[in-house]
Amino acid sequence: MDCGLALLLAGLLGLLLGQSLQVKPLQVEPPEPVVAVALGASRQLTCRLVCAERGASVQWRGLDTSLGAVQSDTGRSVLTVRNASLSAAGTRVCVGSCGGRTFQHTVQLLVYAFPDQLTVSPAALVPGDPEVACTAHKVTPVDPNALSFSLLVGGQELEGAQALGPEVQEEEEEEPQGDEDVLFRVTERWRLPPLGTPVPPALYCQATMRLPGLELSHRQAIPVSKPAGDQLPVALWTSSAVLGLLLLALPTYHLWKRCRHLAEDDTHPPASLRLLPQVSAWAGLRGTGQVGISPS
Repeated sequence: MDCGLALLLAGLLGLLLGQSLQVKPLQVEPPEPVVAVALGASRQLTCRLVCAERGASVQWRGLDTSLGAVQSDTGRSVLTVRNASLSAAGTRVCVGSCGGRTFQHTVQLLVYAFPDQLTVSPAALVPGDPEVACTAHKVTPVDPNALSFSLLVGGQELEGAQALGPEVQEEEEEEPQGDEDVLFRVTERWRLPPLGTPVPPALYCQATMRLPGLELSHRQAIPVSKPAGDQLPVALWTSSAVLGLLLLALPTYHLWKRCRHLAEDDTHPPASLRLLPQVSAWAGLRGTGQVGISPS
């Protein structure tokens, strides 16, 4: 019994020691081994050392990179990277000492660029077009594991679209800013399947940047023009309506003209009828001998 109790106590002691050894005296914020920061942005890395003894020291160091601004005091060191350029990417090491023991924590700083600058070709898609292209401008990194493209319809990837592989080119800047800020444009092309019926109003190109602890997406619409067959009924209806109005106007005009003549006939009788009263009166005068005779 005493032997069993001794073994149990030894096991518990070993478990406690194992847990204590797993506790890292250096605490880094953010804790991820890779930290992404946008080009031109700023980021802080804070390192603390848990030490029961006095005289603990903590300091950030850089490996073949510009370190950045560092502020250190007892048990803490803060590294600030301002207006990050591509040259700021690299390894940062927090080194701490406590009671004769030395600890270190490594952080990989990754600088990326991913502005919302997508362009598509063609700008408007016509059913039957064989390909469509989408370009992301001024981006880095261009590793396919970091930057990817999707062709969407109705929020889902277009079934049957065949990606032809990305093309990477150095971005042409009007005012070069030096080798440290060289960015790229990446173009993905797809061979299109039949779009089916009814034709969707638009396709969407989506570019996604995936980095440790970060995922960003931009989307650009590609309008789809309706085929000529869908537009024919509207044009046919319009032309038919115009033709019908013209055909209706012709008999309407003739009917109006006829009615006008009838109205004029009722108001003014024919000349033969208008002369009858005058002839009768003249004849009456002759019968009475009252017709005047001009002097000879």
